[in-house]
Amino acid sequence: MLKIENISKSYGKGSVKAVDNIDLEIKSGEIFGFLGPNGAGKTTTIKMIVGLLKPDGGKISIDGVDVWDSPLEAKSKISYVPDNPEIYDKLKGIEYLNFIADMYEIPKEERIKDIEYYTKLFNIEHALGDIIGSYSHGMKQKIVLTSALITNPDLFILDEPMVGLDPKSAFNLKEIMRKMCNDGKTVFFSTHVLEVAEKICDRIAIINKGKIITVGTMEELREHAKEKESLENIFLELTE
Repeated sequence: MLKIENISKSYGKGSVKAVDNIDLEIKSGEIFGFLGPNGAGKTTTIKMIVGLLKPDGGKISIDGVDVWDSPLEAKSKISYVPDNPEIYDKLKGIEYLNFIADMYEIPKEERIKDIEYYTKLFNIEHALGDIIGSYSHGMKQKIVLTSALITNPDLFILDEPMVGLDPKSAFNLKEIMRKMCNDGKTVFFSTHVLEVAEKICDRIAIINKGKIITVGTMEELREHAKEKESLENIFLELTE
């Protein structure tokens, strides 16, 4: 579903290499966790995957479609939830959701049903008539999650999705992610909440200083780190 081949990204006239020749291949039907310390290259990688940053070199394809050669076709297959919900503050919640639904050409009957379902699930249905500028950070996160989910993406990409969510909403999001993958779709997400990654991910990659240092299931990561304890212990050993 997602193939990353030898991509790199530098800043400051090449003096700072944020991502350094990484390769990843994510299959359909799996939840893939992308972990690393602050400044390791996680968000830069994600922004290249979704087409917000152009790599200095390498290739990214989504379901066989090159992100830069066929951007509209590639982006039609994904939804992206950034680490900070920067959205249109002057729109009402329902206006924003309909705007997203229009861009993805979602039929009226389908969008009404899904908007009702996800807004109730995240407990924001009462705020859809309010302008987004009046929302708390957590409510903005929920409206962005709802907008991403109503598009029914083949590849769901999230950058620190649990930040700002209350425990019930975080639980519901994890259940949604698992159901999506059970239906053959793919989830790729970064997080600092290692307990979440350990519980729900089929495979995990750890990036440090722009390089992938390990990829695999929890069992494979334990073998690589020679560490039989938690993901937290494995992460600390490998990134130190």
